[in-house]
Amino acid sequence: MLFFLVSCFSFILLLSKSWKSTMGDISNIWFCEDFLKFLASWFRKGRNTISYLNLPLMKKPVESKLENVEKKEDEISLLDLPDLTLECIFERLPPNGLCSMAAVCSYLREKCTSDHLWEKHMKEKWGALIGSAAYREWQCYIASRNNDSLLENPRKKRDLLGKFSEIRKFLWNRSKGNEDNSKVRSSSAIMDWYLSLESGTFWFSAQVFNRENGHVGFTLSCYDAEVSYDCNTNTFRARYPSQGRRIVEENIEWNRLRAPTVDTPPYVLHVSDCLSDLKPDDHFEIQWRKSKEFAYGWWYGVVGHLESCNGNKLNCHCHSSDTVLLEFKQYTPGSRWRQIVINRKEHREVGNEADGFYGGIRKLYSDKEISLWKSLCPSSTLE
Repeated sequence: MLFFLVSCFSFILLLSKSWKSTMGDISNIWFCEDFLKFLASWFRKGRNTISYLNLPLMKKPVESKLENVEKKEDEISLLDLPDLTLECIFERLPPNGLCSMAAVCSYLREKCTSDHLWEKHMKEKWGALIGSAAYREWQCYIASRNNDSLLENPRKKRDLLGKFSEIRKFLWNRSKGNEDNSKVRSSSAIMDWYLSLESGTFWFSAQVFNRENGHVGFTLSCYDAEVSYDCNTNTFRARYPSQGRRIVEENIEWNRLRAPTVDTPPYVLHVSDCLSDLKPDDHFEIQWRKSKEFAYGWWYGVVGHLESCNGNKLNCHCHSSDTVLLEFKQYTPGSRWRQIVINRKEHREVGNEADGFYGGIRKLYSDKEISLWKSLCPSSTLE
């Protein structure tokens, strides 16, 4: 039987050469090649038998053919890998890598746009800056835009923004013909949010330390603003509300931003729930505004000892008094901005047009928050 197959093999080789030279019939050549593949497969399975019989017939040509066939058959694509292996690869890809993979085929698109992969990237880059207010704004944003503008971005760039925009447009166009729009939107919701933040098309609520950077009087303050990211400079733009017009600031570094700490809008008095707990050396933030037409900003200070107290902690009774002394130590002693006394039980907004108005108070319990404020303290006191 083996001899018969080898003989047929030689005959087919000669026959294929004859057909190539005389007829040039491609279909016959294709048939011969398929037959050769079959024989190669059979020989590979029976390689031990051939070695045992020690048959030298056409040893070199056959081995050469077999090596080529084996090489092709051993080649695997990315899609041949087990799902667990693919997941491990995808989890190690950066955002632009996931976008590139998602453009390969529908299967990889489904895998690379899944929320659990993008949650990690959202948390790593935007977790400290995105609060509940920004999330609500995002929900309103995606609800208000129509399908045509969902992944549209007319700006052409040769940077990360441009690449992300093209990938998003590609994914949308690929999906329009075969998949329901709501399914696509839900399957890539976090990815879409990440790319909207990265591209700067989505403005969201945040708070900016040291408004109008360089103005020493605002060093230990934090103001509400709408911000958007600029991936070219890795900085932010901010729009501050101010008497019916918006003041815009550019090139804001990451360390000057934080998520809003309370849900109180900038023009609304914050309800203080910590007044009974305030005692000397506690750290706090208090709302302040220049006049009632302006929005509040949050200013950092430390609770001080009342004039009736000698400052001795063993004999201090300031915490049991109806009044609380708030100190802003960035100002020199004697400055009108240095101290203010408020009523612990009946405090609401206090002040005047000359000194401004002091609003709600929030006590700082987190060492991280306190350390951040201390790092912003000016090197010298202000008048």
